Amino acid sequence: MTGTSNDSFLDRPAARLLAAGVFCGVIAVLAIQHWDDLFPPEGQEVAVDPTDPVAVCFAREREQIEGMVAANPSMAAQKDLFLQRAEARCQATAGGGSGGPPPLPSN
Repeated sequence: MTGTSNDSFLDRPAARLLAAGVFCGVIAVLAIQHWDDLFPPEGQEVAVDPTDPVAVCFAREREQIEGMVAANPSMAAQKDLFLQRAEARCQATAGGGSGGPPPLPSN
């Protein structure tokens, strides 16, 4: 027996439409809040802290890598790998660490 007065509101098609509307609304709000995270703007320059040697080193390396990729577009697929290696190299050389293992705890 469908459509009788004993059916609750949750069993009706209107409730399903309302639930779909709420779901779409939640997805829309999340998309609006995280739009820049999902689709970062292209060509936006990040300010580099001149007192941070790692940031300065990485900015210099990034500029060189982007120039290299612009000169040779076939290397575009490797750009992320180059950036990861450059970041690790800058962290190791300009990070202020000794480059060795961390000190052992003393008793």
